[in-house]
Amino acid sequence: MTSCDRRDLGLLLLRLGTGGVLAAHGAQKLFGWFGGHGIEGTGQYMESVGYAPGKASATAAGLAEAGGGTLLALGLATPAAGAAAAGAMAGAAAVNTPRGFFNQSGGYEYPAALGLTAAGLAVAGPGRLSLDHALRHAVDRGWMVPAALGVTAAVTTLVVGARAKRLRTAKEGEQEALFETPEP
Repeated sequence: MTSCDRRDLGLLLLRLGTGGVLAAHGAQKLFGWFGGHGIEGTGQYMESVGYAPGKASATAAGLAEAGGGTLLALGLATPAAGAAAAGAMAGAAAVNTPRGFFNQSGGYEYPAALGLTAAGLAVAGPGRLSLDHALRHAVDRGWMVPAALGVTAAVTTLVVGARAKRLRTAKEGEQEALFETPEP
């Protein structure tokens, strides 16, 4: 066994903490655990904030959080795990952006912190106290970092952009309805 230093211990703590929180959030969405609403309730919420179809959006977000979080905690497939979790958190941050930055006012501070930590772990790697290290980095190659982050950034941009378009279209429809005059 190779010796570990404080960097490895720090990465382990970051992975366990961030991965555990993300996995719990995903379990809320997927299974209704920890006071969550499961796919049905989360799907309805996703529809209400512009992510459609709601159930598919809830499933994708839940899998990215639960799967990405679990893999981060284990230190397995770290580039893909971190990228998936960061993408889910970017989607959550987009919902909270109109409320400002700070979490106390419903802002995007919390999802941004989780997403940046997940992305940072994808870039930094899992350290030696990880399954990636034990498996000789078979699913944690250098080229996988930009590939995973690039694909996730592209997909997240499309999903968040489609949501923004959906919300604009709905708002325009509401405004048009306000100004329509009833027929005599």
